[in-house]
Amino acid sequence: MSAEYLSGVWLIVTLELRQRVRGVAWYVLLGVFVVLVGLVTLLVWLAAGTWQAGGSLVFSAVVFFVLLLATLVSPALSGNAINGDREAGTLATTQVTLIGTGQLILGKFLAAWITALAFLAAAVPFLVTAVLLGEVAPGTIVVSLLVLAAELGVIAAVGVGLSGILTRPLFSIVTTYLLVALLSLGTLISFGLLGTATQSTRTSVDRTVVSSTYDDETGTQTDVVCSEPTTSTYQTPRFDYYWWILAANPYVVLADAAPGEFDARGNTVDMFGGIAVAVRSAQLPPELYSENNYCNPGAFTVDDSSGYRSSQETYDSTVPSWFVGLGIHLLLGAGALLWAWRRTNTPARRLPTGSRIA
Repeated sequence: MSAEYLSGVWLIVTLELRQRVRGVAWYVLLGVFVVLVGLVTLLVWLAAGTWQAGGSLVFSAVVFFVLLLATLVSPALSGNAINGDREAGTLATTQVTLIGTGQLILGKFLAAWITALAFLAAAVPFLVTAVLLGEVAPGTIVVSLLVLAAELGVIAAVGVGLSGILTRPLFSIVTTYLLVALLSLGTLISFGLLGTATQSTRTSVDRTVVSSTYDDETGTQTDVVCSEPTTSTYQTPRFDYYWWILAANPYVVLADAAPGEFDARGNTVDMFGGIAVAVRSAQLPPELYSENNYCNPGAFTVDDSSGYRSSQETYDSTVPSWFVGLGIHLLLGAGALLWAWRRTNTPARRLPTGSRIA
């Protein structure tokens, strides 16, 4: 890109940002956000119980809260970036200048992205506080913030793209919210419904104690009489068939991308690890056949028959999926911007029904 092209893009960015910060509502919105993040930071720290254990938990909670508020606010700020100007009659004025369609859309996207990043910047003091509270791994800090910034950019790109694709500002804003809801909640609902609807038969062969004699001196049972093996079957859901649906969830992408941090017992220490382990455990197929001999007390130990897995073992034995979801999001945002460029480009051979030129 030439310097002249970039100067045109920056001109659109500065115009958009000046319009946003000109009113009092923007500062009120940031102030409310800061208060909410501060309240969440305090409550999570109190729930963590100790300073040393609370740092990682507070940091992950603040990062997730920034993503949550961005998904609630960013569509409203970016969903009418182009069709709002068209409805106000200022888009055509811009298009007859030396500013090209690509510069216009790229500038509006960058302005929407910077606006979303302002929420992240406002949360920096609380993120620093979380780091000071306890041991937060540098890798977790860098990766989570980079992925969060990328997800904020995707939301901004989708909002700006839909504002160029659809003619009505309200409709484009609502559609942006629906698309964000589809990725955030729709993936969870689809995963749960499909996994529950798809079931396999699980078979269990059990032997139980019919009668025995308890020895008070040794504290053991003698003369144990066991029942004949009984076979029982029941249905179990197959979530392992549909775990890949969760890869498109932005919260899962953020959690799975952050390096897993575990304590000495293999338990997770933050929300990133908790969500990542929960999602990755869905990759493991259920055991469809088991034999349980309740007559043999030694048959049930943590190492063999119980099938116990620590969180770290589950994490290490499964595959990450965050890069697939992030790739899908980036393609979605880029596709929306490209489509918006084609719909906004002038001269237009065909105009959408009900659209205005000036």
